[in-house]
Amino acid sequence: MNPLFPVTASALSLALVALPVRAAQAPVAPQVSASNDAVSGAAMQQDPVGGIGYADIADLVLSAPIIADATVRSTSKIKAAEAPNLAPGLVRLYVEVDVTALVRGADGLPPRIGYLLDVMPDSAGRVPKFKKARVLIFARPVAGAVNQVQLVAPDAQLDWTPASDARARRIAKDALASDAPPVITGVGNAFHVAGALPGEGETQIFLTTADQRPVSLSILRRPGEQPHWAVALSEIVDESAAPPAPETLLWYRMACALPPTLPERSTTSLEAADATIAREDYAYVLAALGPCGRTRKI
Repeated sequence: MNPLFPVTASALSLALVALPVRAAQAPVAPQVSASNDAVSGAAMQQDPVGGIGYADIADLVLSAPIIADATVRSTSKIKAAEAPNLAPGLVRLYVEVDVTALVRGADGLPPRIGYLLDVMPDSAGRVPKFKKARVLIFARPVAGAVNQVQLVAPDAQLDWTPASDARARRIAKDALASDAPPVITGVGNAFHVAGALPGEGETQIFLTTADQRPVSLSILRRPGEQPHWAVALSEIVDESAAPPAPETLLWYRMACALPPTLPERSTTSLEAADATIAREDYAYVLAALGPCGRTRKI
């Protein structure tokens, strides 16, 4: 549970006293929209097309059972004495929003919801004004309080932008697909087989996953050519295997989870020369993937 947003009975009751939630009329229907394939507590790197980067928004999407496009109706400041676990220098607000669209949420949402948000005042001590701002929120439900949600992270309220909205929808859709790639937890064994010609050979590196589904990397070397690499999501590496496209869920799973170097335990069964090539091939894959691009702490 996020230490900045403990949803306890006392904290919730204080928030409700500060700003009562009105009764909802008609609930917003649950959906995961596939269409259109930041205001935050921490600064996030902007990407060239606007909004936050793929990895940052994927972190939020994958941890949030509720994602909503909403407009801030009102905010109410909560006294520090009534805001448990508030970090020094921050101010806790109770935010009430009108839900415009539900990007993700199995049980739907009322048209108006509230949540707690910790923010940093500016140098003059002024609290950011959010009224009428369009936001994208990443949250979880609060047990026994249908009109309340809890943000999954201190920076899980973002300025709504077309790019952020489109990314959130696409990632939510991809994560629920039947062929969604598994969560990668590390690197297993590596093997290298030399070819008939000098400089020719193939390296295979097995990855470990949260659900034990097979994932492997293959790197093929031919004299006078750049290495060719691919990732396979089955026991067999066939001709259809290819590197993951940038800004896809498989790319994110790999670029943001793989260690920076091939672990020594992965090459214990290899001869020294083969182990050296396996390490070089692994480094080649990481360079081809590029940086994860995550700017927020998780």
